[in-house]
Amino acid sequence: SGGAGTGKSTLCLQYLINGIKMGDKGLYISTEQTRKELVRTAQSFGWDLDKLENDGKLRIAYFDVVETDGFLEKIYELYSTFLPKRVVVDSLTTLADSLLVSNVSEKQGFSLVRVAESVSPIPQSERIIAKNLLYHLMKKLRLFDSTTLLTSELIDGQQGLSADQISEFICDGVLILHNLGVGSAEFRSMQIMKMRYTSHDKDYVMYEIEPSGITIKKEEIFKS
Repeated sequence: SGGAGTGKSTLCLQYLINGIKMGDKGLYISTEQTRKELVRTAQSFGWDLDKLENDGKLRIAYFDVVETDGFLEKIYELYSTFLPKRVVVDSLTTLADSLLVSNVSEKQGFSLVRVAESVSPIPQSERIIAKNLLYHLMKKLRLFDSTTLLTSELIDGQQGLSADQISEFICDGVLILHNLGVGSAEFRSMQIMKMRYTSHDKDYVMYEIEPSGITIKKEEIFKS
């Protein structure tokens, strides 16, 4: 999770690129940036996504969430035909927001909404519906023999660790990206807020977005 400009999409791309270097195929599912935009972003860091796709090491899929139905089914089909070890869904915020738009017609509706209604037909608040939808999404993703990274937008001053304020309770781990300002200086930091099944560093860690991608700096900003 992080605000605009913190490098969420860059981190996702780098996660897949580094995995490919270690022999892990990667799947990038985008609900915001088109394939052309992602390729352009990657080129600025020296990553040739076209070549990686042609070599069968990477697959990129863009879904327009306003027009796409059967989102989970399409993700599962992509996974089962490609069998990646690393998966990115960028972004969960766009998907969740689109699912909860009240004026979407039934013809343009999402299968996830119908899943929630079939499980519990009792009228529910948006938060309960969102929780059902997100639980169903996570349950589906956990069927994959892969590690999945999802992104969520955060606004300054917003409570919770994700835009929907639900995902952080469902996901196994939460990494927060910050843009910090001290006086006239600005810098970025990240913090692992949650990571199930393992002990982890809880301090803020500085990072920079450089021509080679995201680089972790050794300096510690604050102690938790």
